[in-house]
Amino acid sequence: MPHAAAIDEVRNLVRKIGLELAFLPTAEGSGPGSLDPLLADLDAAVREIAPDDIVASVAASRSWLGIPVADFLQRMTLWHVWFEEAITAWSRDAVLPAWPSDLPPRAPETSAVTPSSGTRQTASFIGDAQPVTVLPDGHDSELMRLFCAEAEELLQEIEQGVLVLEASPTDADTLATVFRAFHTLKGNAAVMKLVVLQRLTHELESLLDAARRGARPLDRDAIEVVLAGADVVAAYVAETNHQLDGLDSGRAIPLPVQGIVDRVHALLERPSAAAPPAPAPGTVPLPAKAPRATVTTPPPAAARLAPEARPEPVPPPARPTPPIPAVAALPPVPKPTSDAAKGSQATASSGSVRVDTTRLDGLLDLVGELVIAQSMVVEAAGGRDESLVRSLTQLRSITSDLQRTAMALRMVPIRGAFQKMGRLVRDTAVELGKDIRLIVEGSETELDRTVIEEIGDPLVHMIRNAADHAIERPAERIAAGKPASGTIHLSACHQGGFVVVQVSDDGRGLDPARIRAKAVERGLIAADSVLDTRDTLELIFAPGFSTAAQVSDLSGRGVGLDVVRRNVERVRGKVEVESVPGQGTTFTLSMPLTLAIIEGLVVAVAGQRFVIPAIAVRESFRPRPGGVSTVHGQGELVAVRGQQVPLVRLGRHLGITGAVDDPTQAIVVVLEAGSDRRCLLVDELVGKKEVVIKPLGESFSGRTPFAGAAILGDGRVGLILDTISIVRLGKRSPTETAA
Repeated sequence: MPHAAAIDEVRNLVRKIGLELAFLPTAEGSGPGSLDPLLADLDAAVREIAPDDIVASVAASRSWLGIPVADFLQRMTLWHVWFEEAITAWSRDAVLPAWPSDLPPRAPETSAVTPSSGTRQTASFIGDAQPVTVLPDGHDSELMRLFCAEAEELLQEIEQGVLVLEASPTDADTLATVFRAFHTLKGNAAVMKLVVLQRLTHELESLLDAARRGARPLDRDAIEVVLAGADVVAAYVAETNHQLDGLDSGRAIPLPVQGIVDRVHALLERPSAAAPPAPAPGTVPLPAKAPRATVTTPPPAAARLAPEARPEPVPPPARPTPPIPAVAALPPVPKPTSDAAKGSQATASSGSVRVDTTRLDGLLDLVGELVIAQSMVVEAAGGRDESLVRSLTQLRSITSDLQRTAMALRMVPIRGAFQKMGRLVRDTAVELGKDIRLIVEGSETELDRTVIEEIGDPLVHMIRNAADHAIERPAERIAAGKPASGTIHLSACHQGGFVVVQVSDDGRGLDPARIRAKAVERGLIAADSVLDTRDTLELIFAPGFSTAAQVSDLSGRGVGLDVVRRNVERVRGKVEVESVPGQGTTFTLSMPLTLAIIEGLVVAVAGQRFVIPAIAVRESFRPRPGGVSTVHGQGELVAVRGQQVPLVRLGRHLGITGAVDDPTQAIVVVLEAGSDRRCLLVDELVGKKEVVIKPLGESFSGRTPFAGAAILGDGRVGLILDTISIVRLGKRSPTETAA
């Protein structure tokens, strides 16, 4: 077993090398000389104690110091990923990973050493499966389980999408879905420091990106590679779950990661044939149809990936396409002993159970029906029988508690989603050589778990964009008069019946001129288009839009903000961006509480009832004569504590006839959303009630006046007003305001 202190010293040197790579100038003539002393120290640290392959890899990296800077950076980036994985394998007495095929060979014969036995083993050709350790050192078991749960869902989405693409390769929506799933997998793997999965998913993402851009169609070979990569990820996740359960902890499993990476490179280097070319002997393809490996338990040998004695098409270039080897079967999961079984039962009894959200929705609907039926019985009883009244009062208390308990099943704090962001910011800052601080507020804010699941990806993309694009390097910040340490502020709160999540930074801000130029270049807008600043900033949410100079493992493909908008709009939310060049950027996500109990103010207009979230109501009053004035170009205004606030007549706004026209005979409700205010004219106030927000369905998607609906105590349905959209009416033109 290697000495822990020696390995820690090697790890520290590798981290310093990574920081130097991040700061290394890319201009020719600058040279990577700053890395020479660090590589020399690393060479001295590993020479007497490390396996031969690690020693040889350090010697190879020092030999690249004289090559052009661009080539040096490309090689060192691959070397750095391999070296981190090799250190992990070395610390666990496991077989070292295969040397990347994109790097020059370290020696005429690539070998691997098993420190526990001390014997040298010659590695097979690069397509062979190589042992891979699945759990990184210092992993967080809870976060790893969350990663595996999300990965399993993404793998199901990938598999279904690829099968559709196999029949319809030009299905753009399905291709985008599969691409985003791999992009999310890559981001999650990077957060968890799973370098093998990060590299594999990045390469598969590149293949799908080429298909998305039209550079290479998804032919049979590409489909097989994507499916093979998904199988490897499934085997990795299954083994991770296996080891998180305390079984075979630290075991390395053979996975053909390098073979798939080589296959992707070969496919990207050659054009796709319109028809299958003639087969050539001596290569191993994948069967077109075969059983798929499961992802919930350690899978058996993947039959679809098993080699068969049939040829594979010969690619046009000289470099042959390497075959994809089979995913080695994992050993059967041993049955726990009686003590272990008892421990598992104890854990299960005190743990959590995953329940399909449709079942929870059904439970909530039944509870709502129960509450309605109970209200009808109370009304029918009429208080004639005291004994019946007492029984109904007790029933009301029980149904109220049942309703709250049922709602609590879906309400979870956003803390879990926020916790992952801390690790993401820390790891991203180290990788980029930046000093970034994350400030989190409102992590105890509760909202529906469906909403939390939908905003998980948007949070990752916004935080990553802030760390990669927005926050400057320390030297640049100091030159601009800022602290060397950048700050990302992540907060959540309830506001106006919505959950508002904000991600803000004190970075360089967004440059509208650069965004506009990039949009014109991409054909998103015409060169003579007239856009204000707000509309220009909205362009960053366009699919495929990116101002990054080059694609990296972190960003640059133009996917992140597209995912943000898609996921937020899926729960009928909104995304807004504000930015001041040189000062920072703020993204605001406003999402309705789709299935949450809120306290609402019930109002009536021409006999129709509506619910206003009480959190958005500042005050209400009956205007005095002359309290409402009309200003040319501004519409109607109401004097509220010395300020003139725009007035919207709810009946006129919703097209309801018969509403009270005289403001002195009606009620004004003052609404707030952030720093903006709006007066809402209604006929009367009915009362305050706790209501359950229910979604309106796809038919009402995009219609802003309502945030949902609620079943009132008498069985009638009351529409819940979208107070944010009503308050923003004050920012429209005078004709729209008065309408």
